[in-house]
Amino acid sequence: MKDDVPNLSDFAQRLRDEASEDLADVVAAEPTKKTQIIAIYGKGGIGKSFTLANLSHMMAEMGKRVLLIGCDPKSDTTSLLFGGKACPTIIETSARKKLAGEEVKIGDVCFKRGGVFAMELGGPEVGRGCGGRGIIHGFELLEKLGFHDWDFDFVLLDFLGDVVCGGFGLPIARDMAQKVILVASNDLQSLYVANNVCSAVEYFRKLGGNVGVAGLVINKDDHSGEAQAFARAVDIPVLAAIPADEDLRKKSANYQIVGTAAGPWGALFAELAGNVGDAPPVRPSPLDQDGLLALFDSKDTGGDIVLEPATDTDMRGKNAAPKPSLEVVYDES
Repeated sequence: MKDDVPNLSDFAQRLRDEASEDLADVVAAEPTKKTQIIAIYGKGGIGKSFTLANLSHMMAEMGKRVLLIGCDPKSDTTSLLFGGKACPTIIETSARKKLAGEEVKIGDVCFKRGGVFAMELGGPEVGRGCGGRGIIHGFELLEKLGFHDWDFDFVLLDFLGDVVCGGFGLPIARDMAQKVILVASNDLQSLYVANNVCSAVEYFRKLGGNVGVAGLVINKDDHSGEAQAFARAVDIPVLAAIPADEDLRKKSANYQIVGTAAGPWGALFAELAGNVGDAPPVRPSPLDQDGLLALFDSKDTGGDIVLEPATDTDMRGKNAAPKPSLEVVYDES
C-alpha cells in the first residue's frame, strides 16, 4: 500500500512476512508506518457507524489517509458521512455492471468527503442470499479493484458482531486485519456480543492466527460502569467513553459530523483517533456466561436464578398417569 513497493509479488511476500509476525501481546514503542487494517465489531444498533464516521473524519483532519469500508448488509456505515445519502454498494454495482457487460471502476463505488474515502460492500436482499457470503464476494471484488496496492494509513472495516457466520469473521479468521476494536454500551446484550468477538479472536489465536483486540469504545456511556468492568475482566483497554448526550443524539440523527476540531466534541474524537492508532493488539480473556452476568446486578439480569431440572413426569403433563405394563415380573425363587 506504499509507493515504494516495487511490484505485486514483493508486496505479497511482505504480506506473508507480516502474517507470520506475532502481533498480539506485543506493545509497540511507536506506531508502525505500515497500513493499519482495523476491524470494528459491535452489536447492531450500538453506534458503530456513528463512531466510525466521526473517527474517520477526525483521522483525516489529523492528516491521515483513511479508507472506511462498510461490511454490514444494511449498507449504513457511510450514511452519516454522506449526510444521509445512500452510497452505491460494491455488490449491487457489480451485478448491474456485469449484466451490462461493463467493468466496475473505483469511481462507481468509492466516494470521499472531508478527506475520508468510503465505500459499502452491501449484501443480498432479505431472504435472497447469505450476508456472510456477500462479504466474501465483496472482498474478492476489492482485490480485483487493486485493494493491495492502495496507499492508506488506516483501513477501517465496519462489521456486525452479532452475526456468527464465517463471512463476518473474515478479518479474524484470515488475518486480514491486524487488530479488532469493539463498540459496546453498558448493557448485557452489547457486552455479550463483544465477549463473543473476544472468544472468536482467542479461538483463531489457538489455531495460529495473529489478530488481537486493541480495545473497547463505550458508546452512550451512562457511567453505570458495566462496560468498564467488562474491559477489565477480559483484559483490554477502554479507548474512549462517548457519553449518552442529547447533543450527540440530535446531531447523529440529523447526519451531522461531530468528529471535527471545529466542534465541541473534537477533543474526544481526537483522543480516540490517537488511541486507535497507538493501541497494540492484545490477546483477550473472554468470559463464560456466568462471568458475563456477574458484571451486572442479579436483580437486573436474573443472575440469581437456579436451574431446576425437568422430569419425565413434567414433560408428559396430562399424559403422565401410570399405564398398565406388559412387562412380566418373575418372583425370586
